[in-house]
Amino acid sequence: MKIKTITSYLESIAPLSLQEEYDNSGLIIGNYEVEVQGALICLDCTEAVIDEAIKKKCNLIITHHPIIFHGLKKITGKNYVERVVEKAIRNNISIYAIHTNLDNVIQGVNKKICDKLGLSKCKILSPRLTLPTPYGEGMGNGAGAGMVGSLSKPITEISFLKKVKKVMKASSLRHTVLLNKKVSKVAVCGGSGSFLLNNAISAGADVFITADFKYHQFFDAENKIVIVDIGHYESEQFTKELLRDLLKQKFSIFAPHLSKVNTNPVNYI
Repeated sequence: MKIKTITSYLESIAPLSLQEEYDNSGLIIGNYEVEVQGALICLDCTEAVIDEAIKKKCNLIITHHPIIFHGLKKITGKNYVERVVEKAIRNNISIYAIHTNLDNVIQGVNKKICDKLGLSKCKILSPRLTLPTPYGEGMGNGAGAGMVGSLSKPITEISFLKKVKKVMKASSLRHTVLLNKKVSKVAVCGGSGSFLLNNAISAGADVFITADFKYHQFFDAENKIVIVDIGHYESEQFTKELLRDLLKQKFSIFAPHLSKVNTNPVNYI
C-alpha cells in the first residue's frame, strides 16, 4: 500500500481545505508513491517518536500536530524541529499531519471527546459551512469548530468534574466558580478553544471543556457557564485512537501502531 492510498482516505474524512490558515496539515516529509512498511500514530512528532518508528520499522508517521508550522530556512539541528526533520529524512521516514482539518469535521477530534464523556445528540458548536451529503465519509452534514452534546441525565457539577478528570486522565483541572446547578449540556473543543466561549454560552452549555485558557479569559464566563481547562495534551490524547480506528475500518489487514511515547511537555507536581 502506498502513502497516497492512506492519505487520500484520511483526506476524504478530513479534507485539507478545512484546516485553519495557520496550519500545515498534509504530507510534510516524504513521497506519496512510497510503499508503507508500517505506520506509527502519534499526537506530536518528537525525536523519541522518530526513534520509536525506527525500532518498530515504521516508515510512515501520522501525527496530529505538524512538526513544521513555519518555513525552515536552515536545518542545522539547533532545535528539536530541525533534528526531527533531519532524523526522519536520514531514516527514510515520511511524516503526515492531520491537524485542524480533523478538528473541524463532525466525526473528528471533538466527537471522540464527546464519546469518551458519554455525550449524545452531538452537533458542531460553531458551524463554518454546510456541505452536501455525502461529501466525505466523516463530513456528515457540515463542518466547523467544537462540539456540543448532552448527558443521558443531569448530574451535579462536582460529580461531572470528577468524571472529566478520570476519563480524560487529567492530573488537575482549572475551572471557574461552580454555579450550583446540574450539568446537562456540555460543549467541548480539543486543544486551544477559548475562542469558542461565546458559542458555548449561546448553545446553552452548562460546562465548556477545552484547554489553554489564559488567566483573564476565565473572567469572561461571567457566571453563565463553567469553564474547565483540562490541558492541551489531555484534551487531544485520544486522537491517536480515533485515527487508528478510522484506518482499521477502511484497511482491515493494515495494523497501525499507536505511539507509546508520552509527548506531553507539561508536567505536574
